[in-house]
Amino acid sequence: MARDRRDGKVVRESDPMHKIMLHIMPKRCDSDVYINQKFDVTELVKYYENKKKDDPDLTYFHLFVTMIVKVLYNKPYLNRFIINKTMYERNKVQVAYTGKINYKDESKEVLSVIDFDKDDTLIEVKEKVLASVKKVRNTKDEVTGTNDVMEFVAKFPKFMIALIVKVVKFMDNHDLLPKSLRDDNLYYSSVIVSNLGSIKGGAIYHHLTDFGTSSILATIGEIKKEKVIMPDGKEEVRDMCEFGINLDERIADGVYFIKAAQMMQDILLHPETLEDKVGDKLEDKVKLKY
Repeated sequence: MARDRRDGKVVRESDPMHKIMLHIMPKRCDSDVYINQKFDVTELVKYYENKKKDDPDLTYFHLFVTMIVKVLYNKPYLNRFIINKTMYERNKVQVAYTGKINYKDESKEVLSVIDFDKDDTLIEVKEKVLASVKKVRNTKDEVTGTNDVMEFVAKFPKFMIALIVKVVKFMDNHDLLPKSLRDDNLYYSSVIVSNLGSIKGGAIYHHLTDFGTSSILATIGEIKKEKVIMPDGKEEVRDMCEFGINLDERIADGVYFIKAAQMMQDILLHPETLEDKVGDKLEDKVKLKY
């Protein structure tokens, strides 16, 4: 019988179809589902422009991360992962991203993972992200943890790198990987986020990987004004933002994923909910059912 891991507890009650899927599609890359959706962020833009007057450090990334964390707490199945043909419920809610020390082409990329508590609000999320970004910017030529290990291993010949990765994946499958190799490793987070809008880019498809435990990867595009047909049939110019979201379909069903996407849109239409604790139930605030 499967045992709990240090980073998650075994999901012992699941429907037969999901149990069988773990064997039919044992690899995460075989179970990769892509959702490409444009969200109406008109109200979020208004909210941001108003908040920015009193909080110049606030960015759209802080707002989007807060939204993502809130959805993870409201939709806990999204915080599951599959490894070694077993489903686990993750112990923490963690958001990961890759940051460049600077924007030069030759600049190093540094992995960063942030833990979020259920009592965090937009303010705490912003402070945690700012602290993480500051750490990346101050890294210079020195890296630690997972980043340091990658720097060391990358110096070996290809055949040795392949062998080391094989051993690491075996250790991870059996929860034998040391903590130092999981810390600041984006592949062991609830969701990996790439904010391409910050460099005027669009949302892209980005595959999941069989390494680590991350079940979701989200790319965020640039906010643009577009003509939209509203429910009443009238045409309006709205602020729209494209998201590209890859999910491991084995952690939940399609209906669950769609409801999660609807929840994202509802939060963006009611940005004031970002000021509540991320663990608060959204329907308690906006009277919606999920």
